[in-house]
Amino acid sequence: METYSLLREFADSWMLLALFTFFVAMFAWAWRPGSRKVHDAAARSIFAHDSAPLPTNPDQEG
Repeated sequence: METYSLLREFADSWMLLALFTFFVAMFAWAWRPGSRKVHDAAARSIFAHDSAPLPTNPDQEG
């Protein structure tokens, strides 16, 4: 069997199953119980220093 045919058969069967399983696992991980607090903290992180800017680094010029 040629290498191309062998890899094509593998990609069409087992790799498709592996990637689908990975996708379902990542979806389930993102929607797991208790993850709302982590996602809310990430969503609010861009507003953490909204009232005052971050202090500048004195070692950095500019």
